[in-house]
Amino acid sequence: MIAAKKLEYTRDLPVRKSVDVFVAGGGPAGVAAAVTAARAGASVFLAESLGAFGGMGTSAGIPFICRPTDGIHFLCGGIGREIYDRLFRDGGAGPEMKYDQFPPEIGGFIYNPEAMKRVYDAIVSDSGVDFTFHTSLIDLRKEGDRVTHAVCAAKSGLFAVEAAIFIDATGDGDLAAMAGAPFEFGDEENLAQAATLCSLWSGIDWNRKEIWKDGAALDQAFRDGVFSVPDPGLPGILHTVADSGWGNVGHVYGIDAGDERTVTRGMIQGRKLALEYERYYRNYVPGCENAHMLWTAQTLGIRESRRILGEYLLHVEDFVRQAVFDDEIGRYGYPIDLHGTRPPADGKTDSGTRLFDRYQYRNPGESYGIPYRVLLPKHLENVLTAGRCVSTDRYMHGSLRVQAGCFITGQAAGMAAALSAARQVTPRQLPVGDLQDALLGIGAYLPNRRKQKETLPCA
Repeated sequence: MIAAKKLEYTRDLPVRKSVDVFVAGGGPAGVAAAVTAARAGASVFLAESLGAFGGMGTSAGIPFICRPTDGIHFLCGGIGREIYDRLFRDGGAGPEMKYDQFPPEIGGFIYNPEAMKRVYDAIVSDSGVDFTFHTSLIDLRKEGDRVTHAVCAAKSGLFAVEAAIFIDATGDGDLAAMAGAPFEFGDEENLAQAATLCSLWSGIDWNRKEIWKDGAALDQAFRDGVFSVPDPGLPGILHTVADSGWGNVGHVYGIDAGDERTVTRGMIQGRKLALEYERYYRNYVPGCENAHMLWTAQTLGIRESRRILGEYLLHVEDFVRQAVFDDEIGRYGYPIDLHGTRPPADGKTDSGTRLFDRYQYRNPGESYGIPYRVLLPKHLENVLTAGRCVSTDRYMHGSLRVQAGCFITGQAAGMAAALSAARQVTPRQLPVGDLQDALLGIGAYLPNRRKQKETLPCA
């Protein structure tokens, strides 16, 4: 066995920024965190590795916000409601439905991803957040259990950012993992949910294509040898803008979002799969005879990677019992949505669909609480998580990972960071009631805190 070569490399880095709050990642959680913190008076720097805000909802081609409502209440109130209002106002989504009128079989709304990019650009810029695109977090500097600096790489070179509080909104838990926080990954075999390289389509007759029936002819296509790997899981192509549609089609298995080698393989495989699905739609799905797959996303759609372990692990029993917590920072209600980790052996069994049907709220007003403790990584004093990497078991990750859930946790992390920095305390030392009251003040949905305040005796 040949020993790996090593290179010792040291250099001085400029500390380009010194801020109250550093945010890694500009997806929905990162945007919510950065904007909320800045509006609360904190100085903020946000580093985004791609060329736009929005993450999976823009750059990865998944322009669908899943269940922002429980059928009665707008669950991602605050920044999520502001984004909803701006999208419809600017023609980026529609036709407009009031938040209590989303059809239960849809439970959300589709939007124009380019319009969403512009909404994010405006909200972040107007808030006073300092940010740069094409800027990646690559390392950290620590003193004990506190992070002191984030090391970033950009076209201009390496630089450091000094901050009081750090927020991990990378989706993959990169910052917290670099800092030494414990985490879980995937299932008992260390396999994550399959990824998807989403795509843009044209030439579809939307008057003839029946929604949610894209997979009706898959069995025949499998017998005809259309696909290299039979895969019964097909969310489908949904209508977006003009005659175009976004395709959430094809699973790429064995992807570790923290390993660029598997992601590279996934991108190549995903582009090949997109052509197989073009053949399928053109020959087997009514209304798609003239369908054309025009474009695949610039980044892979990752459903699962690290889950950073925090002071509480939100688990599936909390979904079942519609849990209420004293330290709630929001409530949510998307079903347990887990895609398979490997192609089904029989080519027919889709375990994710079974879970989605089993763990789903069917009555208006049903939801589960999200405790503040899931944002607090173990063994780190000045780091908060937000978005897909917060502390959950694998089942609850399948519910909370989507965009509306990211708005909720991102907004709470941003407010907690701003309050902690202003008071010169750690996020753990911050009185949770103060955080909840500040969140209520910007429109967060916290019915239990509101009830508690209403029953308190007057001072």
